[in-house]
Amino acid sequence: MSEPVTEADVARLLESRLNLQLATLDEEGYPNIAPVMFYYDKDSGKMYVNADKRSRKVQNIRRNPDKIYYSIDDENYFYEGVKGRARATIIEDTQKNISILEKINLKYLGTLKHPVARELMENTRSGTYGTIEITPKFFSAWNLGKVQ
Repeated sequence: MSEPVTEADVARLLESRLNLQLATLDEEGYPNIAPVMFYYDKDSGKMYVNADKRSRKVQNIRRNPDKIYYSIDDENYFYEGVKGRARATIIEDTQKNISILEKINLKYLGTLKHPVARELMENTRSGTYGTIEITPKFFSAWNLGKVQ
C-alpha cells in the first residue's frame, strides 16, 4: 500500500531546481529529448523554457505543438517525479521573454550576473532566443518514498 502523491508534492517538484526533460517529435516522427532549465508559474500551471529559436526543439514545436511530453524526476532515492503530455507555443514577445528568463536564471544560477545568465539575456534581448510556453494537458506523479 502506498500514500497518494499530493498536489503539494507535485508543486515541490515543479518548483525545484531539477531539470525538465522536454520531448518533441522531429520531422521524421522520432523523439528528440532535451534537458532544460525551466520556470513553473503556479498561478497559470504553465512551465517556461528559454531556447534558441533555431534549435531542433523549437523547430519541432512549431511543426507539432500538440505532441509534447515532459518529465521531471529526482534520481536520488526515494525516486519521485512528474511527467505528462502538453501543448507548447513559442513566445516572441521580447519583454515577456526577458521577465521569464530572469526567473529561470535566479532559480538555477542564483544571480543575473552569472556569465551564463548574461549570455542568455543577451541572446534573448537580440531576439535569437525565445520562450517555450508549456501548457500541460495531463500529468502523473510518483514517489517511491510513499510506498509502505
